Amino acid sequence: MIKRLIAAIDTPELDRAAGLVRALSPHCGLVKLGLEFFLRHGPAGFAQAAQGNAVFLDLKLHDIPNTVAGAVRSLLPLGADMLTIHAGGGAKMVAAAALAADKAEKRPKILAVTVLTSMDAAGLAEIGVAGGPPQQVLRLARMALANGADGLVCSAHEIALLRDAFGAKPILVVPGIRPAGAALGDQARVMTPEQAVRAGADYIVVGRPITEAASPAQAAAAIAASIQ
Repeated sequence: MIKRLIAAIDTPELDRAAGLVRALSPHCGLVKLGLEFFLRHGPAGFAQAAQGNAVFLDLKLHDIPNTVAGAVRSLLPLGADMLTIHAGGGAKMVAAAALAADKAEKRPKILAVTVLTSMDAAGLAEIGVAGGPPQQVLRLARMALANGADGLVCSAHEIALLRDAFGAKPILVVPGIRPAGAALGDQARVMTPEQAVRAGADYIVVGRPITEAASPAQAAAAIAASIQ
């Protein structure tokens, strides 16, 4: 049985991150460590927090192809199960990241971030992207998958669109997930865990509704049970 829940451990505090990983890993398929944590603690902190668990390392790499390829190679010894890059870096960048990942003994899945879940149509228009999130997500997804990405990071609202276009093969990791009644925070395009899984998400990413709960382990267990 696939454990579809990814718990986002979004804290710069090493001891807190390690404690959350211990508490939450029994209920999750992976734990997510992101940019804030990695910039503070680096590879040594990653190993200390991960404690051998499956990790989604969410750094959203975005640079010229040679630099991103080098960054992926530098990350390979950590043994992360998934790495993120920005699809907006273009076809050559995505291909370079995928080729670099192929050199690993334990190859991480390369996931291309399409449109951030904090962005809506107005936010895209501000940076010169017309047509709204669905059109941009589909455009970036097609390019990324054609150039070696194993899957995509997308809003729950684009899951059906992507499944219709690309079928079951691409891994779809969906952030911006909020259980019913939870605060939206800085997310603009959200869905409940049950809705996202029914729509076709392979994995859902949940952060603050778990990590800020009175009992993070109980909160994670409840969400995991709701999407069995």
